[in-house]
Amino acid sequence: MENITTPGPTRYSDIELEEFRQLIQNKLDIARDEFAELSAVLNGSNSNDDNSGAYATMEDGAATLEKETVYQMAARQKKFMEQLEAALVRIGNKTYGICRATGKLIQKERLMAVPHTTLSMEAKLRQN
Repeated sequence: MENITTPGPTRYSDIELEEFRQLIQNKLDIARDEFAELSAVLNGSNSNDDNSGAYATMEDGAATLEKETVYQMAARQKKFMEQLEAALVRIGNKTYGICRATGKLIQKERLMAVPHTTLSMEAKLRQN
């Protein structure tokens, strides 16, 4: 008799993939709303007409710093949205949850916490 060991699942089931899809879609909807708010801030406030002298210069500097901070937040949010969208593509391809470094399934708990990840904890720790 041969001793055959089964290596375990090589991908998540369609039911599990649907659960992940819903989680990611919810996160994506929230991220899009937040991105829209950040974009509105960037496209909005530009009026400081009634200020004069040094005070206006300080306010301009603070406004520039604030705008740069909001811009950085918007850029991070856009990248996050792109990562979530890529995760939805992987779900469609049925490759979601497979570590790109080890080829093993990423733990479900990790995917629930970081649904756009492409690395298992094992691979992530090796990376550092």
